[in-house]
Amino acid sequence: MPQSAEKILDHAPLFREPEYRRMLAEKKLNFECPHPDQIVADQSEFTKTWEYREKNLAREALVINPAKACQPLGAVFAAAGFERTMSFVHGSQGCVAYYRSHLSRHFKEPSSAVSSSMTEDAAVFGGLKNMVDGLANTYALYDPSMIAVSTTCMAEVIGDDLHGFIENAKNEGSVPSDFDVPFAHTPAFVGSHVDGYDGMVKGILEHFWKGRERKEPNGSINIIPGFDGFCVGNNRELKRLLNLMGVSYTLIQDASDQFDTPSDGMYRMYDGGTTIGDVKEALGADATLSLQHYNTRKTLEYCKELGQPTASFHYPIGVAATDELLMKISVISGKDIPSAIGLERGRLVDAMADSQAWLHGKKYAIYGDPDFVYAVARFVMETGGEPIHCLATNGTSAWEDEMKALLASSPFGKDAKVWAGKDLWALRSLLFTEPVDLLIGNSYGKYLERDTGTPLIRLTFPIFDRHHHHRFPLMGYQGGLRVLTTILDTIFDELDRETSQTGVTDYSYDLTR
Repeated sequence: MPQSAEKILDHAPLFREPEYRRMLAEKKLNFECPHPDQIVADQSEFTKTWEYREKNLAREALVINPAKACQPLGAVFAAAGFERTMSFVHGSQGCVAYYRSHLSRHFKEPSSAVSSSMTEDAAVFGGLKNMVDGLANTYALYDPSMIAVSTTCMAEVIGDDLHGFIENAKNEGSVPSDFDVPFAHTPAFVGSHVDGYDGMVKGILEHFWKGRERKEPNGSINIIPGFDGFCVGNNRELKRLLNLMGVSYTLIQDASDQFDTPSDGMYRMYDGGTTIGDVKEALGADATLSLQHYNTRKTLEYCKELGQPTASFHYPIGVAATDELLMKISVISGKDIPSAIGLERGRLVDAMADSQAWLHGKKYAIYGDPDFVYAVARFVMETGGEPIHCLATNGTSAWEDEMKALLASSPFGKDAKVWAGKDLWALRSLLFTEPVDLLIGNSYGKYLERDTGTPLIRLTFPIFDRHHHHRFPLMGYQGGLRVLTTILDTIFDELDRETSQTGVTDYSYDLTR
């Protein structure tokens, strides 16, 4: 075998060695019962046709590679944005391992969450004992200031009552009676991670605000970022802009430090996050703003019920979206937007104009969460690009209507189509039948890139196969500049690949573009 102490190969080159190639080929032949190569090739070609596309898009009983995750993942992420909060998922241990690994692989940071470790007996008789023991262990072992409880499919199917279970656990001494244990029911078989995020943020606010009266506004603004794989860069950029404006604010659910801890010899199970004191005071804010509408629908409704003015945005990327956010904050706070921020805006506009020749007319396919797709489609139209396919597996009919209105507002959206509820296998058909220049989404799009040849730009959660993208902002004018540069780099990288042979594919010997 090629592997030895003197020659240690990584798995990628190792499996390309002749010995492994023979082994894998024999495995396929002897154990996989493969169809003849010609039949496979013919079927593969058929899946690229309009005929197959119609069958694919008509699919109702099967989902293949959805561009979403389940509710508890969103709840675990939401809990990570609060001070010394341990996420406790009432359900099976394997489910929680998935949430931890999903977040850890994206952020390259430990993601702490515990499980009530329900097994077959709990599925039959209920998980009360698991809750009692689990809360006691969590409180004793991990020293949290708060334990945020969510659920998996198993607990929801059998109907476990979180409120009753938590009260019983407190009565049995698992945690002190006055210890904070907010909760959210997050059935994984409906909705998506954005609904789980919404449920947990609402559950935490409700835990601290219920039974209290909202008094005179305190001159501060609550801002809820939403489920955001770029929270490390985005939240810090947002705080920089607010501080430049001199605005008093509370960032509710701030996971930027939790998922970006330093290596300085000290392990931090908890770091940063919105403090419990700030959450309590947030009841008296002048208003609550959400940066992602579809991530916070129930939370904003709850804030409205308590008398708070609310407003929501769609992941502010680019010029117009950032303008809207900052002007809204300016109106609510009474603070002017300083000239330093105006200069940042002008620099973004200048950069877009500098690169207009390369951006105009580029066609895009965009997939991801509803607010993200809306934001990116809006931004690429600002650059003269055309968002041909806009797909959100967890998109609603209301989102579809909003998208259509956005696309109709620009001549660059005239050929766009909106696909709510469709998955990445459906997007594959769209890319083969109506090709585009660029694909924008997450790491799962790399298989579409390989299959269809459409260059992929990774701009949303999860990004597993690239490192540290999340440390830089996408929101605001500075974030818009980064998105612009990322798109341009991909365009130029693709052009370099197409013109790699001097005098054959490259006749201009281009160095300057």
